[in-house]
Amino acid sequence: MRVLEPTDLPHYTHKDYLRWEGRWELLDGIAYAMTPAPSIVHQRISQKIARLLDESLENCEQCVALLPVDWKITEDTIVQPDNLVVCYQPSGSYLTRAPSLIFEILSASTRSKDEKIKFRLYETESVLYYCLVDPNEKIIKIFLLTDGRYIKQIDARTETFQFDLAECQITFDCSKVWV
Repeated sequence: MRVLEPTDLPHYTHKDYLRWEGRWELLDGIAYAMTPAPSIVHQRISQKIARLLDESLENCEQCVALLPVDWKITEDTIVQPDNLVVCYQPSGSYLTRAPSLIFEILSASTRSKDEKIKFRLYETESVLYYCLVDPNEKIIKIFLLTDGRYIKQIDARTETFQFDLAECQITFDCSKVWV
C-alpha cells in the first residue's frame, strides 16, 4: 500500500536552500542532507585529487580546480560535486555553468545518488568527464560525454589517464589517489 504520492512531498527551491544550515543538495526539488560529514578516507582521497588537479593546471590560465562548491543548475537543482574543474573564471557565490570535469567519491550514503541520479544529471548538463571514485575497490570509473551520452573510458586503479579539456590537458596518475 502506497501512503505518499509524489505530489504529497515538499518541492524546494533555491530560495529555501539558502535558508538551510549544514550541507545540502537539491535535486529536482528534493532535499538531500550531506550528512554525516565525509569520512577521513573520503577527505584524504578528495584532498589528493584536488592536489593532483591543481598541480596539473598550474600552467593553464583558463581552468580552475575546485573543492565542493554550489552549482545551481536550475531553481530546484543545486549540487556540490566533491572535486571539479571549470574551464572558465567563475564569479559570484555559486557556479551557473557546467564544469568540464567532476569527481564524485562514493560512500554508502551517496553511492546510489552518484551512480544514478547525478550520472544522468551530469550527462544531461553536458559535463565532459564524470569520474566515480570507489575507495573500497580502489578504482576510478572515468566516463567521457560522447554524442550526449557517457561512455566509459577506463576502470583505472594505477593507470594514468589524459583528460582533454580543450583549453588544457590533465595527465592524472590514478595510483596517487590511493597512497
